[in-house]
Amino acid sequence: MVFCPFGARADRVVRSPTWTLMLIGEFEHTLDEKKRVTLPKSFVKELGKRMFLTRGLDGCLFLFSLNGWEKMSSKLQALSFAQADTRGFNRFLLSGAIEVEADSAGRILIPDHQKQFASLKKTVVFAGVSDRVEIWDASQWKQYKARIEKQADAMAEKLGEIGAL
Repeated sequence: MVFCPFGARADRVVRSPTWTLMLIGEFEHTLDEKKRVTLPKSFVKELGKRMFLTRGLDGCLFLFSLNGWEKMSSKLQALSFAQADTRGFNRFLLSGAIEVEADSAGRILIPDHQKQFASLKKTVVFAGVSDRVEIWDASQWKQYKARIEKQADAMAEKLGEIGAL
């Protein structure tokens, strides 16, 4: 889904450089026996055919559009490699990344190393989170979501203190 100001419908407007890609929503899908999963149609439309899949935070995978990947990896490249945390995070995110391409049915292949990292079983959840899609094992997502829902008020308060809300 594309976020458009003034309530304009994304399917009826031309993209403008001032509008931001805003991936939102939560969708459950099944991994097939060949480790393929069908992306939600709205995500395929917004991410494009070529995407980048990598290890994410909190036990999920991150899926970026080509443009989103370029922006994120450029920020990482601009950081000094003299810092141990920077080197470590670059290794974590970049060494596990692969380019994936949606097939004609909108499916992507999730490699074994990423499937194992995210503990993906049969059912996965796609969560649109602004500029990326997170891919979670369904049971882990339910546990994580329950935990953050209980903390939402405290998180909002902290964000308010720093002026983010």
